[in-house]
Amino acid sequence: MELSRLKEYARLLAAKGVNVEKGDEVWIYTQASQIELVRLVAEECYKLGAKKVRTELTDDVLERLSYQYMTLAELGKAPEYVIAEYRYMVKHRPSTIYIASENPDALKGISQTKIIKSGTKFRKRVKKYRNALDGKNKWCIAAAPSLAWAKKVFPKLSDEEAIEALWDAILTTSRVDGNDAVENWNKHNANLKEHRKKLEALNLQYLEYKASNGTDFKVELNKGCLWGGGTEFTDLKKEFNPNIPSEEVFTSPKAGSADGIVYASKPLSYNGQLIDGFSIKFENGKVTEVKAKKNQKLLEQMVKMDEGASMLGEVALVPYDSPICQSGILFYETLFDENAACHLALGLGFKETILGGLELSTEEAKERGINDSMIHVDFMIGTKDMEIVGTSFDGQKTVIFKDGNWAI
Repeated sequence: MELSRLKEYARLLAAKGVNVEKGDEVWIYTQASQIELVRLVAEECYKLGAKKVRTELTDDVLERLSYQYMTLAELGKAPEYVIAEYRYMVKHRPSTIYIASENPDALKGISQTKIIKSGTKFRKRVKKYRNALDGKNKWCIAAAPSLAWAKKVFPKLSDEEAIEALWDAILTTSRVDGNDAVENWNKHNANLKEHRKKLEALNLQYLEYKASNGTDFKVELNKGCLWGGGTEFTDLKKEFNPNIPSEEVFTSPKAGSADGIVYASKPLSYNGQLIDGFSIKFENGKVTEVKAKKNQKLLEQMVKMDEGASMLGEVALVPYDSPICQSGILFYETLFDENAACHLALGLGFKETILGGLELSTEEAKERGINDSMIHVDFMIGTKDMEIVGTSFDGQKTVIFKDGNWAI
């Protein structure tokens, strides 16, 4: 990939992703194979005034070895140095950039029970710190191709061609197209904001989804809910773009109030495994039945991770004509695949989708309808013929999506 385009991508992540300001501390997380991109991003952060850029490089093979050889008890620990790092983050609020580059099959064959149980134990031990950081720092998730990921997406291409093809797909869908990428995102954010304003003006109580694949589903929203999409703000009104790319407008539904069945329109890559051909049935807000042609047991385990894992934390609206969907590429990476179709997420909800939510404790947010869980797993349900009808609190019905695209 040409250096000029990569530099523009790095500038986008620094300027719009975490909106670096003078005096900011920035932490960058990614695979060790992405060191060249990390250097470009770090330089852009410094140019914008960052006082310090810290990097943490990981490796798929080392992670796999950890799951192979470490005990379940050891994997689930949160050592003192980990807790100290979380405390530092809560106190100093560093901006974080996570560049996804993992091999989608990195953990294939590893015991899912071991992965899930160890992850559950670890998350329990750091949950209070994660909750304390929620809404306090600027963060952005983006991506860069590894060879294994590129070959998964483009198996018929040579190694070099696959890397180049995946780079082009990532940059194109991230609106790094040879023009000013920051200005591209200013326009895109403005468009998403218009849809957010229209949805909030409708004062919706329910959304009803129907599609020819069998999806027939109704979900209740929180009264006066706020819609997100594009830019977000910290509690100190610091602006950032959490996902690059992103095509969604989303909110957190009322926990415990959803009924019907939804059919996945794309596979779900979860814990290094692919869950495919699946459906999820809801009654009184909770998952009562799951079916999958591939990895049903894993799906069953996922929805039983904790009490909130069987309830919804997010509803997201994404037009069928989004650039990611139109690319025709299955990325095997949720950051991209969720932005190809309307989706739902099981688990953790977003406090910022209710007025004054960032000031609430987890328990207070739960009382106001925001789901709490250790997981947040997006799965795609949007189709070319999906219709979504909204009903306001005063009974007015509005077609929100028609033939898979925005109708408002």
